[in-house]
Amino acid sequence: MNRTAMLAAVCAVAVAGIYAAQPVLAEIGAELGVPEAQLGWIVAAGQLGYLAGLALLVPWGDLVDRRRLIAGHLLLTAAGAVLAAAASRTWMLLAGVAVAGLFAVVVQTTVAYAAALAAPGDRGRTLGVVTSGVVAGILGARVAAGALATVWGWRSVYVVLAGLLVTLAALVLRTLPPDPRPGGSSYRDVLTSLGGLFRERLFVSRGVIAFFLFASFGTLWSGLALPLSAAPWRLSPAQTGLFGLAGLVGALGATRAGRWADAGFARAVTGGGLALLTVSWLATAQAPWSLWLAAAGVVVLDFAVQAVHVSNQHLLATAYPDRTSSAIGGYMIFYALGSAFGATTTTAVFAVAGWAGSSVLGAAFAVVAFAVWAAGFRGRGRPAGRCRCAPGRPGRSPRSARRTTGGTGGSG
Repeated sequence: MNRTAMLAAVCAVAVAGIYAAQPVLAEIGAELGVPEAQLGWIVAAGQLGYLAGLALLVPWGDLVDRRRLIAGHLLLTAAGAVLAAAASRTWMLLAGVAVAGLFAVVVQTTVAYAAALAAPGDRGRTLGVVTSGVVAGILGARVAAGALATVWGWRSVYVVLAGLLVTLAALVLRTLPPDPRPGGSSYRDVLTSLGGLFRERLFVSRGVIAFFLFASFGTLWSGLALPLSAAPWRLSPAQTGLFGLAGLVGALGATRAGRWADAGFARAVTGGGLALLTVSWLATAQAPWSLWLAAAGVVVLDFAVQAVHVSNQHLLATAYPDRTSSAIGGYMIFYALGSAFGATTTTAVFAVAGWAGSSVLGAAFAVVAFAVWAAGFRGRGRPAGRCRCAPGRPGRSPRSARRTTGGTGGSG
């Protein structure tokens, strides 16, 4: 296994720990006596742990050897999976899933490490391959967990996951090069730097795009099972899970977006991807009448989301080479919040307006993201180092302008 493929595998297996419970919630609830109305907390525990890890753990990647950090976080994620597999009480399961989610932020450290290892002209392609592992983990976890639970029960999902995590930790230590970090900074300095990113135009614009991008993504994947399980289709959970394979095809197809970003088209990829995302909802909206159109829409939507996601991270890794872990970790906070927002709103809208309403919601999220991109793209036309000021009044220095835009000449 080459280095890039192994880093993609790390991302896939680590993120699977957050989503592995989704297809087996009913089985977990039946065995542990969890009321149906409270099953959502099992998934929420992993998401909350992940959100905490983005803010508190990912910045360590700018301070310590990322190879050792990745291996350590994989082992701690495995410990959470073992606790979940052995749970005899609901609180033990929640604790295990939360720990697995907390240390699953190894994904962001891995992405930052991959960007640092790649040559500048090859960074986009590398990010495209590695982040495809994230999508493979999110979508593949649903399919694999359902299959394992059918044969050996839901606990086997976490047992297999723990075994894979331990194996990957050993491979990381054996095959990846050391990653010494520059000294002179403290954890407090890095956290302060992370907070400072939220005042950077480039970072905030890409974060807002990510929020609405993944709100649209969450609208689809948290709501699609509702029309598919209803008349006239009445698909089983296993059959519904096969739509994850369609999404995987689309996401893997978007690895080419990394090469386009390397060629200098990252901003154009963002705009094109968001336009494609909006259009994809015309097909996915047909789920109550056509499975083929729904599947086609899923392929296009996941292609668009992955293309935009890769271009976002490419721009951030290029703009902040000395604090890539913090930049990507902070960016993923927007991702996590957007995914959660989409997931919670789509079910509420579906209850009132059906899948047509959910589709309008998903498309609206995409349109807002496109508007943010378009506003930033227009802003790039203003020359660096100048501002709108009265005649005779000196403008900002070029250095000051670069600070405002994150050193890239614009936010789009």
